[in-house]
Amino acid sequence: MPGPVPANLFWSTTVYDAETRCLIETPLDRAAVRSHLDQPRANSDGSYDIYFGPEAPGGMESNWVQTIREKGWFPMIRLYGPQKGAFDGSWKLTDIVELN
Repeated sequence: MPGPVPANLFWSTTVYDAETRCLIETPLDRAAVRSHLDQPRANSDGSYDIYFGPEAPGGMESNWVQTIREKGWFPMIRLYGPQKGAFDGSWKLTDIVELN
């Protein structure tokens, strides 16, 4: 997620189950990374790497949402107290990139 994120209050990346359209249910029992609760680690430029997958990358648990193998999902990004960049197009989300 590019930084700085234009949100006065906080931002959230939530994962939903593609079949039920409800929050994804996983053993971790956490369907989101939330800037105000999970204390995700920011990169030096203010951006955030958010990870989606069955296992967290080493040391990045606070930036990770668990998914289930062979089960479809989709993310939703929310900005609470959005700032100008969220409306005028100067801030744009990047695409999800598959890592191996």
